[in-house]
Order: sequence, then C-alpha cells, then structure tokens
Amino acid sequence: MDHIVTVRDAVTAFADFMEPTDAELDAIEREMPVILADVELLDAQIITLDRTPTELDARRIRRAHRRVLAERRALANRTADLNAPGGAA
Repeated sequence: MDHIVTVRDAVTAFADFMEPTDAELDAIEREMPVILADVELLDAQIITLDRTPTELDARRIRRAHRRVLAERRALANRTADLNAPGGAA
C-alpha cells in the first residue's frame, strides 16, 4: 500500500516570491482607473446579453466606451511623462 504524503516544503517553497513587488503594485495602482473603466464597460455589455438593447443601454455602452478610451489616453500620457528624458512632457 502506498502512503500519500504531503510535501509541504515543495508546495510552499516559492510562497515569498508569489507576492507582487512594490513596482508591480505601483503599476496596478496607475492602471486602476483603466481597469475600473473596463469593468464598467463590461457591466454595460453584460446587461444587454439576454435582451435587445434599448436606447438607454446603447447610451450607457457608448458612455462607458468613451470613458475607457479617455482613461487609456490619460494612462498613456502619464506613462509618457514618466519616460520622458529630462522631465519634458
């Protein structure tokens, strides 16, 4: 009969490395407005999956899509400002 043994050290050996670094957390924080805008757009789209979209639904989707584009543009501008040599915008 074979015994089943847990190998705790092998399973948890990389637990310290599984946590996000400070740089990764900062990147997530910078991207959070885009993430939230994407979630809003998905919510608007999900609502219309099981029914015919009304004019109000279409407006909500357009508004959410415009917000996603605006947040992505703002993120690109912020990222460009961080990468600009000499602090030039």
